[in-house]
Amino acid sequence: MKYLKLGASGLEVSAITLGCMSYGTADRGNHDWTLDEETSRPFIQQALEAGITTFDTANAYSDGTSEEFVGRALADFASREEIVIATKVFMPMRSTPNGGGLSRVHIMNQIDASLRRLGTDYVDLYQIHRWDDSVPIEETMEALHDVVKAGKARYIGASSMFAWQFAKAQYTADLGGWTRFVSMQDHYNLIQREEEREMHPFCLDQGVGVLPWSPLARGRLTRPWGEQTARDASDNVSAKVYAGTEDGDRRVSDAVATVASNRGVSRAQVALAWVRQQPAVTSPIVGATKPHHLEDAVASVDLDLTPEELETLEAPYQPHVPTGF
Repeated sequence: MKYLKLGASGLEVSAITLGCMSYGTADRGNHDWTLDEETSRPFIQQALEAGITTFDTANAYSDGTSEEFVGRALADFASREEIVIATKVFMPMRSTPNGGGLSRVHIMNQIDASLRRLGTDYVDLYQIHRWDDSVPIEETMEALHDVVKAGKARYIGASSMFAWQFAKAQYTADLGGWTRFVSMQDHYNLIQREEEREMHPFCLDQGVGVLPWSPLARGRLTRPWGEQTARDASDNVSAKVYAGTEDGDRRVSDAVATVASNRGVSRAQVALAWVRQQPAVTSPIVGATKPHHLEDAVASVDLDLTPEELETLEAPYQPHVPTGF
């Protein structure tokens, strides 16, 4: 495993981040395909044994049970000082007033709730899950700054928004003398590259590390085109973020298959290696529900694609509407 600084910050993360949305109680929240605690623990242990030190979850994943599972497993299998725990805030946690969003009250309530579920005194990276149009960004940035100053989070990050919104947040922090975001968790893979236009150049310029979610396009880049998993069939997110672009995306998938066949490696390794070689990217977030998912992710760290292979993978891309916000 390799380890890199997260942007210009001093925080070191593993070159692969384990995404923990797949772990949680299936009948709580929106994901009925999640793994229960007993089934999920071996994947967290396997990740640690492979050198992965960075784990990403969110308060809203399976109604908080993802944080609970991850917190207990990490307490059993790792030393707190040797791992990086990232979680998020924004999604509604209850239907009552102040139950979601990026208001000061919700942020303060949810950082404490996340710490209780994770069983830790602090998180290394506290991220806003989405942009909140209903709350002044000044209120959000000051609240996040206070979370950091209280010692409940070491760094803060953001996720999935327009580049102008991210720029507004960063410069609002500067004007207020508040903590800046050190990371951007965005939707980025070989069939959704729109972040290259504005977000990634801004992150490079500002020293912000990028932690892409869905680097394998929810598995579309890992298997023959048209094959579908149970998760894909039951999860409406895939339809929202990839619907209507199948013809162009299939050509990209075919290119992944060609490069993988020529190299004698899996498609997942090729698709992840491509993401990792992009200049703004620090650590792609990879979910794992089968042992080979982690094996492929770890193997991709040592796969360096040639300029010719990069051209083969990139040439079929067609512009998309940005999705995932």
